Amino acid sequence: MCNLFKTNLRNLLISLQLIILLSTISNAQEVRKLAFNGSLSEFKIPIKDLNPAMPSDWSGYTYLVMDMRTTSPQRFSLWLYRSDGTPGRIKIQPFGQNIWFRACVPVKYFLSMDKTGTDLASATNRRTNSFWYSIAGPFGGLNNIEYLGFAMPYPINKPVVEIRAVHLSKQDEGSEFLEKTPVLDEFNQWKWADWPGKIKSKEQLAKELADEEKTWESSAAEFNYCEYGAYKDTKAKATGFFHVEEIDGKWWFVDPHGHLYLSTGANGAGAGFSGRPGGQEDATVVDRTTPRLKAWGMTTGGKGRPYTAMMRWPKTGINIFGLPDVYSEDFASVIDEAAKTQCTALKDDPLLIGYFVGNEPAFDGRESEVVDMILAGPKAPIQDKLKEYLAKGDTPKRRVDFVMNSFEKYLDMAIAAMKKYDPNHINLGIRFGGETSDALLRTGRKFDVCSINVYEYEPMAQLDRSYRYTGRPILIGEFHIGVPANGLGAGLVQARDQIERGKAYRYYMEQAASVGCFLGAHWFAWGDEPVLGRGDGENYNIGLIDGNDRPYKEMVEAVKATNKRLLDVHSGKIVPFNQRPLASDFGTPNSPWKY
Repeated sequence: MCNLFKTNLRNLLISLQLIILLSTISNAQEVRKLAFNGSLSEFKIPIKDLNPAMPSDWSGYTYLVMDMRTTSPQRFSLWLYRSDGTPGRIKIQPFGQNIWFRACVPVKYFLSMDKTGTDLASATNRRTNSFWYSIAGPFGGLNNIEYLGFAMPYPINKPVVEIRAVHLSKQDEGSEFLEKTPVLDEFNQWKWADWPGKIKSKEQLAKELADEEKTWESSAAEFNYCEYGAYKDTKAKATGFFHVEEIDGKWWFVDPHGHLYLSTGANGAGAGFSGRPGGQEDATVVDRTTPRLKAWGMTTGGKGRPYTAMMRWPKTGINIFGLPDVYSEDFASVIDEAAKTQCTALKDDPLLIGYFVGNEPAFDGRESEVVDMILAGPKAPIQDKLKEYLAKGDTPKRRVDFVMNSFEKYLDMAIAAMKKYDPNHINLGIRFGGETSDALLRTGRKFDVCSINVYEYEPMAQLDRSYRYTGRPILIGEFHIGVPANGLGAGLVQARDQIERGKAYRYYMEQAASVGCFLGAHWFAWGDEPVLGRGDGENYNIGLIDGNDRPYKEMVEAVKATNKRLLDVHSGKIVPFNQRPLASDFGTPNSPWKY
């Protein structure tokens, strides 16, 4: 009888364990639908509700794994909430919509930033095969995790995120699409969604491009530009090259013939990253970029038109977040040779406006990390110099000072080398990005022009601050407004739809042009990013043209309307466009708005 009781008890326990196991599996596989609505929508879910087997201590694991399906390509934040109330965050950007994919998220990025990258994008963006993510912070520990949060600011069209199979793993289980592959159609569009204007045939594409070409000549004639894209009826000092000049409290570029000029264009079309633009390399391909720029009133970029160049500096020794080893024996000679090669070839070109020295150094605000990485890294001249410096005192301020002093040494050497081989053209500076510190921004005094990248609805405060700290006229090197549409993400600043994106362009550009230190602004970017992401994963709907070389009509009309007004706006003769755009179905957020 006793043995029978033990046997029955054992069978009962096994049954209970099986029930618990099946319940755990069932809960883990349960599909949760999160419908986002309102100006800021968040679902804060206890981890035990997602998976009863999930521990609160994640320190022994390397990945948070879940299956996802979204109705929109709109980005959302994944939050960890700890028992002490401190949160951690990673921003998730799905590729496309309407299909299940697995997301393996490295939990180390809830702890801290990565230690790689030389500019802001490469320091924060990470791609996978099915989504990409941004290391955003705040950061904290992996103990005492109680809730997992899913949050979306300004959702559009009531997007839904479905999740299932949430669990922790000690290995990468692969971030892949789980169904309906391939996910792109023959035109490299997202296959599993439809939208107005989606290409369905080669004939449709050919007709749209042919119809557009018919408008180029008449549209270009609407702008009263000279051969350099400057304002034909204005006059200032002519030097044979572009220069900057302040006239009656307003700053201007002045073209080689002495006409006032504001630089408008797009990165990827001769404004920003490009060197000397040569048009299409294959002569059998229609060069649509140049006639489009002319037809839309853009003044910078295209073949045979004014352009900007980005200096390319070879890597010598270590480079931490954009800070090279300026103390190495060969650094000066490498800088000199790079400037000689690039600047000598362009020094006599009147179409060149000037050179950008670099783009968005990522060490700003992370100086103490930089110091630790130098100390922990291989033996190098910058390490020796740092140890000597810290021997006299290691404080947070001294760490910042060492990094900034080293960076200024780099700038001084680069500027001197560029001027040595090209005394004719403008130094457009570093394109500062993000929340630039006072100390870093002050280095803009070294340049002829201070360039800043401003991803907001309204850049006026940033323009005023930069001018106050540098005393230099300001060129905006990057800005954009995007829409989560066509299988693509919205970008860093969001509009509700393509009509509102056009309004956002007009509002940004004309408000900026009303500021006296304004010299121009370059849109990022000329074309949409790939649906499955560029190298770091970004897949934004931010182009003036889409992935099949078709212009966004609402944007084009906005660009044309604003370019016809910029001279009078900057001169103070008319007020700027003042209709603020809508970010979502729920109206306009308070500016500045950060995604």
